[in-house]
Amino acid sequence: MGLLSVAIWLPITIGVLLLAVGRDAFAGTVRWVALIGAIASFLVTIPLISGFDTGTAAMQFTENLLWIERFNVAYKLGVDGISVWFVLLTAFITIIVVIAGWEVVTERVHEYMGAFMILSGLMIGVFSALDGLLFYVFFEATLIPMYIIIGVWGGPRRVYAAFKFFLYTLLGSLLMLVALLYLYFKSGGSFDILTWHKLPLPMDVQTLLFFAFFAAFSVKVPMWPVHTWLPDAHVEAPTGGSVVLAAIMLKLGAYGFLRFSMPIAPDASRELDWFIISLSLVAVIYIGLVALVQQDMKKLVAYSSVAHMGFVTLGFFIFNELGVSGGIVQMISHGFVSGAMFLCIGVLYDRVHSREISSYGGVVNTMPRFTAFAVFFAMANCGLPGTAGFVGEWMVILGTVKVNFWLGALAATALIFGAAYTLWMVKRVYFGDVANDNVRALTDINSREFVMLALLAVATLYMGVYPKPFTDVMHVSVTELLKHIAISKL
Repeated sequence: MGLLSVAIWLPITIGVLLLAVGRDAFAGTVRWVALIGAIASFLVTIPLISGFDTGTAAMQFTENLLWIERFNVAYKLGVDGISVWFVLLTAFITIIVVIAGWEVVTERVHEYMGAFMILSGLMIGVFSALDGLLFYVFFEATLIPMYIIIGVWGGPRRVYAAFKFFLYTLLGSLLMLVALLYLYFKSGGSFDILTWHKLPLPMDVQTLLFFAFFAAFSVKVPMWPVHTWLPDAHVEAPTGGSVVLAAIMLKLGAYGFLRFSMPIAPDASRELDWFIISLSLVAVIYIGLVALVQQDMKKLVAYSSVAHMGFVTLGFFIFNELGVSGGIVQMISHGFVSGAMFLCIGVLYDRVHSREISSYGGVVNTMPRFTAFAVFFAMANCGLPGTAGFVGEWMVILGTVKVNFWLGALAATALIFGAAYTLWMVKRVYFGDVANDNVRALTDINSREFVMLALLAVATLYMGVYPKPFTDVMHVSVTELLKHIAISKL
């Protein structure tokens, strides 16, 4: 058992134990077990970066064990410069989520913490799997704990939101399963993803495979127009559910494009780049305008996530290193910033029990420390230079301009719309005179809330000021991916 297996199965084991033996009577112990388990899981992932060889595009920390011998299904794991950061991000966000639910969740604490720990391990499995069937199992299994989190601890319409989330993402994945089975037989009975990358497939087959993968990954991102499940899921999910959904689960779809669509169907990806670029620009511009008219803070940030993920898919399909690296950096930074934005909304909701912007005003007068964090994360969401939110967007815009100036100009409007809807919310919620008695009665953040926001603030600032460690790790893998796509076209 290597580091990746420990990173996957340690949180899952702890989650299963919490479900099996936890009780509300032992809520305090359950919280500490979950926190210690989350920290231990994160510490396990640190050697993946400290021991990572940035000079090679080969898979590292690999594990390979025959799982289902009859069908040649392997338990095969490994990470490269594209996937390794998401393993760390998942483990890091799990710590934040456990801290966030420490005092807020008072019923079924063991089930709540257990579901998040299991979800953490499954998502790391998605980013680590090098066997197609293993990837599919992890990819689909993530739906179960998230469905439970939304359906049990969510808002008044939680059952509707949970069903919508589950059906959208499950139906999208069925075509992917057909594509995986085709590749299995085409490769002579192998589920090895790296073997699939080398298959010489005709253009018509690549096109069908591309759309099969698109059906699964576009819903997960989510891309316009299959994004409608996301606002409902965010609004009804508990704060921790929204944080994991935005910070990690949306990245599973974007990661799928890099691991499956682009390397397995490179010619089709080239031919259909206009299709993905068009949908991405619609997400960046139109969804940015939709965010402008939202009255619910969670809905506003949810639509903001759709717009920001549009930058990711745009960067991938302009097929240059600035764009692809920028898209990956944007995925990581969005994990920090969007997670922090939902945590800030959760802090206010825990006190006032309203997400409506009109319920607030002048929060800075009663919660100055909290407002400092909230405004900082809002600025990062706008793409302020010096924050993580700026780096990825700027790289994607530069990469797009190199391909086509007008496409880059359209993409850059996201910075304008992002500033408009984010600053509009900040002005109405945090500044001005105290709007009502609820705001007047607010108390500033406690030490627990300070710690979770401070951790994300440090990560956001560090990545914004010094992104080099992130780009250095992914550089060779991105270059190799683009070389593979370029060679296939020749």
